[in-house]
Amino acid sequence: MQVVPLCYNVTMVENAHHDEVGPQGRTSTSWGPVARRSTHELVIDAIEEQIMSGALAVGDLLPPERELAARLQVSRTGVREAIRVLEAHGVLRSEVGSGRGAGTFVAALPTAALERFLRLHVALANFPVHDVLETRLLLERGSAALAAERAEADALDTLTGLLEQMDQPGLSREAFNDADTEFHVAIARAGGNALFAEMTGAIRASLRAPILEAFTQVEDWESVSAQLQSQHHEILSALRAGDAEEAARLTDAHIRFAVESLPGLGAAPRADGD
Repeated sequence: MQVVPLCYNVTMVENAHHDEVGPQGRTSTSWGPVARRSTHELVIDAIEEQIMSGALAVGDLLPPERELAARLQVSRTGVREAIRVLEAHGVLRSEVGSGRGAGTFVAALPTAALERFLRLHVALANFPVHDVLETRLLLERGSAALAAERAEADALDTLTGLLEQMDQPGLSREAFNDADTEFHVAIARAGGNALFAEMTGAIRASLRAPILEAFTQVEDWESVSAQLQSQHHEILSALRAGDAEEAARLTDAHIRFAVESLPGLGAAPRADGD
């Protein structure tokens, strides 16, 4: 954890633009009065500006609430509300107590924020399920190709363990859905692209309820789940073989089969060239 001491005990120099620069050449934090608008939004803008400028990084400590309110010349209530909003977005985290571990820190929690964002907007139909599925198809096809090229042995072992879970006789549909979700997210992680992995996880989380509802409506569950599992094993075989093109093709076919076989998810996204 790096604590940004702001204006305290930090030797500052000026860069070519006459901005103060702190350790490692990062522009120092500089809190100034904000114009009168919605107070908490202005505080959010001020914090975001410090992050975007590089003055605040993951693990850095914000000034105490009272001090930050004084520097920005706003109410403590506005600061408190801004912090709550940014905590919900996964940008900040607050730790209560005393000592070095207490306070409000810049965080790195994109998954929870993305999941919450997508889950709510899918529920509100701001993002139609079809559009989310189409995005999932594009992401996971690319993730599978990357995983075929980059996956380490331990990542492949993790995927094998998840398939073994889904192979268990009598596994509930909910447990199958959760393991299926983790399988696809694990493929994205194995590809080594952190953004792909975070977005895949968020998209799958946003689809958890619709997919589980579709699972419960499938009459011939044993047949459908067996087909899904057969496709999972084929994908894993392609990953182990390092065949990126085949892994992408199998993933594409698998997602399209799932969408077409599960009630209520709508038509599968159009294939290239359709």
